[in-house]
Amino acid sequence: MVISELEQIAVDAALEAGRILCAGLGHKRRVRTKKGLELVSDADLKIQQLITARLKPTWIPVVAEEGGEGLLDSCWLVDPIDGTTNYIHGLPIFAISIGLLVDREIQLGIVHAPYLGETFTALRGEGARLNGKPITVSKTESLSDALLATGFPYDLLTSPNNNFDHFYNFSQKARAIRRMGCASLDLAYVACGRLDGFWELKLKPWDTAAGALLVSEAGGLVTDFSGGKFQLDRDEILAANPTLHPEMVEVLTGK
Repeated sequence: MVISELEQIAVDAALEAGRILCAGLGHKRRVRTKKGLELVSDADLKIQQLITARLKPTWIPVVAEEGGEGLLDSCWLVDPIDGTTNYIHGLPIFAISIGLLVDREIQLGIVHAPYLGETFTALRGEGARLNGKPITVSKTESLSDALLATGFPYDLLTSPNNNFDHFYNFSQKARAIRRMGCASLDLAYVACGRLDGFWELKLKPWDTAAGALLVSEAGGLVTDFSGGKFQLDRDEILAANPTLHPEMVEVLTGK
């Protein structure tokens, strides 16, 4: 299959999953705790099964949040509900994230926010789009004018590496910081210029693959905290427009 066919299959799967999630929003769910403060619901499992089934004809392995194989050189990376805690509480800030990794490089990314009716898509080398229209990162030039977003790891109560220090440091320099609880959507919002920058720790490949491609294809920079190459299996991600990015690196590294 060519990449455009793979994209359409993945978009169709995300749209179908989104309709089911919207219909179930606000309903009582069966929920269990995985580790720390991390939750999984019956909806996560149902949607993961659906998306996996829809992607099966591509003959590409699926690596998803709720179990499955470890990171492969070539695979689909699926987060069936990014923002599970929001969804369980009836808060409509959640998304379906689907990325395609080929030879360890992200080639395709989809972030679908069904309740908001927004589908972000990107193909490597072909730009990023929101509902089919091209998007670009913001042109904000200074942290003092910037709206940022971040999140906190599920082990924040037990680990000293919990992002509180970075949050405080940015709060002293940025216009404002948001914590929406949906990393893929944070990255999509950086890609379309609603947010100027995003940083977070301890995310997983299915959290970041699609969103990272969206940002880079929209003209932004995606790196680790020191400005080095972003890697899916590492703990750090920093995404911002090219002008703001160096200033965010300075805050994160203290240099």
